[in-house]
Amino acid sequence: MIRRNLMHLLALVFFGLTTSMWAQSANTTDVQADRKDLQNDRGDLSKDRKDVRSDKRDLNKDRVDRNKDARDINKDRKDVAKDRRERNQDLKKGDTADAAKEQKDINHDKRDINRDRHDLRADRRDISKDKKDLHADRKDARKDKKDIRHDRRDIHRDRKGM
Repeated sequence: MIRRNLMHLLALVFFGLTTSMWAQSANTTDVQADRKDLQNDRGDLSKDRKDVRSDKRDLNKDRVDRNKDARDINKDRKDVAKDRRERNQDLKKGDTADAAKEQKDINHDKRDINRDRHDLRADRRDISKDKKDLHADRKDARKDKKDIRHDRRDIHRDRKGM
């Protein structure tokens, strides 16, 4: 009878130890999975930060282009006004050859203004798209930071057995 009770007791101890060992190994794999998640989130955060820097540079370039195009438009408008004055003076004097040259200059400046307007519009669209992209990248970076914080908390809890 004592042997039977002893065997039952040993079997119970064996199953208890096996269960606790299994729980410990599951805990280890959980910590490993959390560490892998943490590493992936850090890599994602690094990529998002690089994207943010790249988008900022692109946004600054687009703003410089936009300002340059706006200055070109203003310059060309001044040139058109000056050429019109000169053309009108030439017409008053009766100098049609010089007036034709001034008219040719006016037409060239108007074409240049239209090209600059299209460039300006394209730069504004690029700026808008880059702002949206920058916002999305910053949002991703915030999400990755939050994920890192949660993964670190999970690792801490798994180690402490919470």
